[in-house]
Amino acid sequence: MEHIIYPIGRMATKDHFTEEELALNISEIESLPNRLNEAFAALKPESLTHSYREGGWNLKQIVHHLADSHMNAYIRFKLALTEENPTIKPYDENLWAAHADANSNNILPSLAIIGGMHIRWAEMLRTTPLQQFDRTFFHPEKNRSVNLKEHTYMYAWHGSHHLGQMKYILGR
Repeated sequence: MEHIIYPIGRMATKDHFTEEELALNISEIESLPNRLNEAFAALKPESLTHSYREGGWNLKQIVHHLADSHMNAYIRFKLALTEENPTIKPYDENLWAAHADANSNNILPSLAIIGGMHIRWAEMLRTTPLQQFDRTFFHPEKNRSVNLKEHTYMYAWHGSHHLGQMKYILGR
């Protein structure tokens, strides 16, 4: 079951990131919309209600979650660039995934959000000076500050993690 829940493995805890690792993480974020489009090339509408595991989110919830989560991640990154260690607003992703808009069969708006927002996010990431990635935001649920290198790594992993779940669903 572990390989289904975490198709690319659990996210490793890291304290240090090289410039090469940061560049790879930025590329992962930048390429997510294209990787999603490739995965959905042969989407069957009935797949939208399939889940990767019993009790797990279905395909449409994962797509809508990616849009929600990555919008929040983009905003958190920008807040950290423009404010001194701002406290971010956590949210309950399970409650968001249970909401009606996260259960819509129309995933095109969420794919469009991901596509457009990732273009802007990648532009912001690529033009942010390296030393600015040491800036932080405070995450109240983690009770610690998170620097932008770690944040970039988390969301590079996050997109690939959920894409792996979606590929599992689509391959069944």
